[in-house]
Amino acid sequence: MTKKYFGTDGIRGAINSKNINGDMFFKFGLASGTFFKSQKKRKQIAIIAKDTRLSGYTLEPALVSGLTSAGMHVFTLGPLPTNGLAMLTKAMKANMGIMITASHNQHNDNGLKLFGPDGMKLSDKIEKKIESLIDKNIIKNLSKPEKLGRVKRLETGTKDYIKILKKNFTKDFNLRGLRIVIDCANGAGYKAGPELLKSFGAKVIAIGVNPNGLNINKNCGSTFPQKIRSAVKKHKAHIGISLDGDADRIIMCDEKSNIIDGDQIIAALATRWKNKKMLKGGVVGTLMSNYGLEKYLKKKGIKFIRADVGDRYVKEKMKKNKFNLGGEQSGHIILGKFATTGDGLLVALESLFALRKGKKASEFFDKFKKTPQLLKNIQVRDKSIINKSKIKNSIKLATKLIKGQGRILVRKSGTESKIRIMGESEKRDLLLKCVNIVLKKIK
Repeated sequence: MTKKYFGTDGIRGAINSKNINGDMFFKFGLASGTFFKSQKKRKQIAIIAKDTRLSGYTLEPALVSGLTSAGMHVFTLGPLPTNGLAMLTKAMKANMGIMITASHNQHNDNGLKLFGPDGMKLSDKIEKKIESLIDKNIIKNLSKPEKLGRVKRLETGTKDYIKILKKNFTKDFNLRGLRIVIDCANGAGYKAGPELLKSFGAKVIAIGVNPNGLNINKNCGSTFPQKIRSAVKKHKAHIGISLDGDADRIIMCDEKSNIIDGDQIIAALATRWKNKKMLKGGVVGTLMSNYGLEKYLKKKGIKFIRADVGDRYVKEKMKKNKFNLGGEQSGHIILGKFATTGDGLLVALESLFALRKGKKASEFFDKFKKTPQLLKNIQVRDKSIINKSKIKNSIKLATKLIKGQGRILVRKSGTESKIRIMGESEKRDLLLKCVNIVLKKIK
């Protein structure tokens, strides 16, 4: 199903570009407000949170204007992790929640993630309906003066989110005696992250907690794990936690300074949950999940299925198959027992809960040997280049060469103007050769 505005994870792009500007955000607000208001459920309420990008100050008012013009009442929460917004959307019985963020991208990008009243990301079907409203005559959707929505700022978003997270754990759970480094990427979790860990009694070394509007994800956070590795080593910490710009991703670091990616976290949690009889069905990964994870879970008797890239697709497959654990190598991990979308802080707490009796992080996360993986991201002007016959032929050739010894995956990024090439094989020379066959043709 082709969509005009929405990608694999909401809407995203360069600020003041074709779709990411005040005019379009007014239209997004008006269209989404009109759609959810037409459902005639709940209280006609929308709540908005954001990360720390400077552009949020220009986009949020436009979005609010569109929503109130549709007759929706709006609560703004300020900087808050994406899953905090999802949780509060459900808790406040709102019609919808909107997160203004470009996740792990640099400050010059921004975008939206939309959630329904159940705290779930919207389906392709609903996104298509909202898109159709965006392109219709705007005047028809404007409310009468007496029907306009009202706006209120809520200052308790972080506190309320932390309270919801803590309810998922036993009252005697604490982190006293643990030194924890947390890198908040100068993003949406810069307040919630350190406050949450301190509330459990941990000694917290917080970095990436000085946002200036331009430094989100800049040489820090989950896309720059070198930062957390150095900090864990410097402070002799027991564990490191690294979030991305909207705190829905997590990459970790053990006490030996080994980086732990999403696949390794999933393997550790799946093993623990199975042993505790908490795992339902199995695990959902993505097309990018390491083959080593798949082999490990199979060996443990845990079902594993792959979804398209994007945590929304992971969640949809989890729901369809009645699984309660899934995620991506990049650190989007959904704990279906507790949440409807990825949450770096929730995953961190669940991992720390497993370590509460003195087990070392290096032991807990050491579950499988990763199959060598090579990932190349190529910046392109037009992602449809992937459909050209020369590119298709190069993909066929690379697939034929690696067949039975690994795999090649070439796809359009759903969030950036990039083509992503991923290859896996124990034979490194073959892996490099096959990836380069496609890489050279695209370049």
